[in-house]
Amino acid sequence: MKQGSNRRLANVKTREETGLTFVMSKLDLMTPFAQKLLKETRPYFPGQEEELRQELNRVECMMRFAEQEPKKVAELQEVFMCMKDLSNSIRRGAADALTTVELFEIKSMLLEMDHIRRLCTGENSIVPPEFIPGDVTEALDVLDPRKDRMNTFYIYDDFSEKLAQLRKNKHMLEIQIRRSQKARKEEIRKQYGIVLTPKFDVIISRSSEDLDKARQIEDLEQISEDYTSVTFQLGKSERVQELSREMDEAILQIEEEELAVREVLSKKISVHADLLLSNCGRIGTLELTLGKAIYGSRHDCTRPEILDEHIVDIELGRQLQVEEILESKGKNYHPISIKLEDGVTCITGANMGGKTISLKLAGLIPLMAQYGFFVPCKRARIGLSNYMQILIGDSQSVERGLSSFGSEMEELKEILDHSQDRSMIMIDEIASGTNPVEGLALTKSLIDYLKKKPYITLITTHFDAVKEEPDIVNMQVRGLANADFRKLDSELRRANRRERINIISKYMDYSLYRVEGEREVPRDALNIARMLGLNDEIIEGAKKYIK
Repeated sequence: MKQGSNRRLANVKTREETGLTFVMSKLDLMTPFAQKLLKETRPYFPGQEEELRQELNRVECMMRFAEQEPKKVAELQEVFMCMKDLSNSIRRGAADALTTVELFEIKSMLLEMDHIRRLCTGENSIVPPEFIPGDVTEALDVLDPRKDRMNTFYIYDDFSEKLAQLRKNKHMLEIQIRRSQKARKEEIRKQYGIVLTPKFDVIISRSSEDLDKARQIEDLEQISEDYTSVTFQLGKSERVQELSREMDEAILQIEEEELAVREVLSKKISVHADLLLSNCGRIGTLELTLGKAIYGSRHDCTRPEILDEHIVDIELGRQLQVEEILESKGKNYHPISIKLEDGVTCITGANMGGKTISLKLAGLIPLMAQYGFFVPCKRARIGLSNYMQILIGDSQSVERGLSSFGSEMEELKEILDHSQDRSMIMIDEIASGTNPVEGLALTKSLIDYLKKKPYITLITTHFDAVKEEPDIVNMQVRGLANADFRKLDSELRRANRRERINIISKYMDYSLYRVEGEREVPRDALNIARMLGLNDEIIEGAKKYIK
């Protein structure tokens, strides 16, 4: 698990827009160690390809473990749910006496560590050794001298002979007090006919003849009353008072001895602090890697091939966040294939064609790979990037008085200023917020600038003229090119207004193909406008302008 680097591969917006943040939020990590580790996880950069391959080996290993040992995995997850971060208590034990509650929590944690260790070891275990917690038997014996390994804790007599004797003395005093009170209770019954409860009290009705008797008995103290009854309690005789003073002294001595025992136990536990803290880290790594493995298996992810050259080659890839949304609506996701190398690749096509989703997908898969995940596609060949940023959406800055175009230009400047060798830049519909003439000019000029750089650049645009630019790759969304328009028109005629968009989407082919030569770009925008009922005169007029 990569940690500690200050380098930034992608900013928060890029991680959110591509869907990496969504993926990480779905790991369902339960231990505070894994949750902390996920927040601190850093990507692998160019030059760290072999380290990343080793991380993917570990994820693959945990995938096999989850497949072969589902019961153990379920048991592990139950243990993970019980774990707390006790690092402060563990460190504090060297200087201070831990409370009984803290010692109980540490014992529970030791039992959980021991349980995890037993689940991950064995003759045929395939769990990587670096994930397995160290043996905590010695530390457990400190807090569990009877070795019953029960998830309870008490300052046992076994911890101190002095404590055992003090508790024995206290118990004898309790017996003497009880006997003295029982004797007086029996005397009151025989002499006055008033029967006290086992707690040495009695409730007497105001209408009872016993009320006057009770008030005459010196040893009975009135402790409460209401409009129907009066409650009396047996007072302490001189003998009981003397025994009670001895009892108070015994309790004080026991508390002092228990404190001394807790100080000793705390220091003994602190000897094992390095092992316990190391085990917390191992458990965090174990759960996080297992979480990545389980997520990868559930979402049909594959191991990416990590290349030395700067390439992103995706076969039938899926954008997981969009896929989940579509599945929740009973719709199918259409996988996309795309190959990107240093230089500029433009995706053109009408709105509704999935250009933006293709852009997000192209960013998600290499980002997931660089963070050590298996990726959602049939096959992926990934060369690591030094810098990955996406420019997407209508990000207006109202408080600064900037339009969407102004904010877009600010973001573009920041991206270009920070780009470096082996960058991956993704730009969605650049300059769509300004007039078409300037927008097209700006797009073409940006392409001219970027195609000279050692970057992978992917741009989506509705400006078809960019396909004429030399030295760029033009990818086209197939859209409605192969649709059965007679069948589509038939469905649309029977549909209400709300259903039409979904029907068109059903016939839309979101796959990409490479445009070669002077092949005409499909006019899906006009087709969609016509099918949604826009006036035929306007459609025909638009076709004339296109010609």
